Amino acid sequence: MALLRKVNQILLFLLILTVCVILYNKVHKMSSAILRNEAVDLEGTEDMEDEIPVVICAAAGRMGAAIAAVNSIYSNTDSNVLFYVVGLKNGIPHIRKWIENSALKDIKFKIVEFNPMVLKGKIRPDAARPELLQPLNFVRFYLPLLIHEHEKVIYLDDDVIVQGDIQDLFDTKLARGHAAAFSDDCDLPSTHEMVRSVGMQNTYMGFLDYRKQTIRDLGVSPSTCSFNPGVIVANMTEWKHQRITKQLEKWMQKNVEENLYSSTLAGGVATSPMLIVFRGKYSPINPLWHIRHLGWSPDARYSEHFLHDAKLLHWNGRYKPWDYPSVHTDLWEKWFVPDPSGTFKLIRPNS
Repeated sequence: MALLRKVNQILLFLLILTVCVILYNKVHKMSSAILRNEAVDLEGTEDMEDEIPVVICAAAGRMGAAIAAVNSIYSNTDSNVLFYVVGLKNGIPHIRKWIENSALKDIKFKIVEFNPMVLKGKIRPDAARPELLQPLNFVRFYLPLLIHEHEKVIYLDDDVIVQGDIQDLFDTKLARGHAAAFSDDCDLPSTHEMVRSVGMQNTYMGFLDYRKQTIRDLGVSPSTCSFNPGVIVANMTEWKHQRITKQLEKWMQKNVEENLYSSTLAGGVATSPMLIVFRGKYSPINPLWHIRHLGWSPDARYSEHFLHDAKLLHWNGRYKPWDYPSVHTDLWEKWFVPDPSGTFKLIRPNS
C-alpha cells in the first residue's frame, strides 16, 4: 500500500510538471507574439512620425500642375513623403491612372475626394477671375477634415515647383499658439522690384475693401504686409483648437452678405479670409521657400542666379507655366510628367 501511494505521488508530480511545461511554452509563445506585434506597432508609429504629409490639389484641366509639383518634391528628397492628392469625384480616376502609369508609380500617396457641398452658400459669385472660385481653391480651409493622422502638414498650391529638400520646409518652427506658417509678401527685397513692375499689391489694402465698415472695424492698417497662403506649414492640433476652419467659414459667409473682398481687388477670395483670421498669429517661412509672382506677367523675369538659389517657385497669377505665354517655363517643364492618357497637353508657341 505504501509503495502504491508513493507511485501515485510520483505520477501526480510528473503530471503537474508536464502541465507546467505546457503552460510555460504557451505563455512564452504568447509573449513572443505580443512583443512581435508591439515591435510592428512601434515601427508603424515611427514611420508615421517620420512621414512628411504634403497636400496638393489636382483640379480638372490643370492636373499636370499637381503632377509636376509632386515629381519635383519626390525627386529632390530622400525623406519619407506621403502625398495627399485632393480632387473632385469626377477627376479622381484620371489622377490615379496618371500616377500609377508613369514615373511616379513608386511614390506614397493617398487620393482624397473633396466634397464641394461644404462650400454651398459660402462663395460669392465673381466674374473677374472665376477660376479662383473653384472648389479645390478652398481645400486649405479644411485641412483637419481631410488629414487625420498627422500633427504637422504641408499644403502647397499646384502651380509650384520644389527645388530644395522638402524636409527643410517641414522643419519650419511654429511658435507656440500658432496654427500655421506663411511667407510674408514683404519678406524678400529681391522680389520687390517684380512686385512694383507688374503693379501687384503686397498689403492688406490689396485684398480687403476698406470702404466697408466691417473691414475698418478689424483695426488692421491698410499698409499691413500681406502673406501668401499658397505654401502653408500647419499645426493640426492648434488649427482644431482655435477652430480655424469655422473662423474662415464665418468670413466667407460675411463676404457673401457684404462683399468685403473680391478677385477684382487682388488674388482671390480664398486669400482674404486667411489674412483676417491669421493676422498677427502666424510664424514665418524662410523666404527662399516661397519665391512667388512668377505668373503675374508674361514678360517680367527674375535673374537666373536668384531662381537657382530658390527652394520653391510659385507661378501665382494668370500666366501659368503649362500655358502660353508664361516665363521661366523651362524650370517648370523639367519636372512635368506626360499624361499617359494624352488628355493633358502643354500649350506652347509651336503646338
